[in-house]
Amino acid sequence: MDRSRMGNDLLTTTRAFRRRLDLTRPVARQDLLDCLDVAVHAPSGTNRQPWRFLVVEDPDTKQQIAEYYRKGFAAYLSARTPRPDQLGDLASGRYLAAHLHEVPALVVVCSLGRPPANAAGLQLASFYGSVYPAVWNFMLALHDRGLGSTMTTAHLVYEQEIADLLGIPFDQITQVAMLPVAHLLPGARSPGPHRIPAAEVTMWNRWSEE
Repeated sequence: MDRSRMGNDLLTTTRAFRRRLDLTRPVARQDLLDCLDVAVHAPSGTNRQPWRFLVVEDPDTKQQIAEYYRKGFAAYLSARTPRPDQLGDLASGRYLAAHLHEVPALVVVCSLGRPPANAAGLQLASFYGSVYPAVWNFMLALHDRGLGSTMTTAHLVYEQEIADLLGIPFDQITQVAMLPVAHLLPGARSPGPHRIPAAEVTMWNRWSEE
């Protein structure tokens, strides 16, 4: 297979892995560091590289984080009415919430500083946009090594409490996401869910709903 095909395969099969995570197999720290080395090559605004990563392996700490996560996820569910085509994803999300404490490693992704209290869209886009590319790089690197994850944010309902639990200086550091990392179960490299073709969601020169 040529290199472009290999790259396309990685890009089109990397997705949110929840039920495909192997909860019984430890993840080596070196594997995590190798993937994080790929993550930190992502672009960021003015190349400020604001990302910081906190890896949680301790079972008791993971259990406490999972309790906050489950409460945040329950609040998320109660505030929405899912479409029929979203029921599978929600079932997958419920599975992850129930088993989060069993995942070998939780990677808490943070950013230096905090967004202004009443930040405008431009400021928020710059703040979070300087970290999310690193998250995607990390997910690609994981999948390339037979590992997997999903980007989660339900725990951020309790960002202050988790900051206190993990010793994160809340007034100086913003938690951006959390990624549960595990080896993938067999078959996880198959094509992901159906995607709407790009031609159907792309417009040229002016916005059009047609």
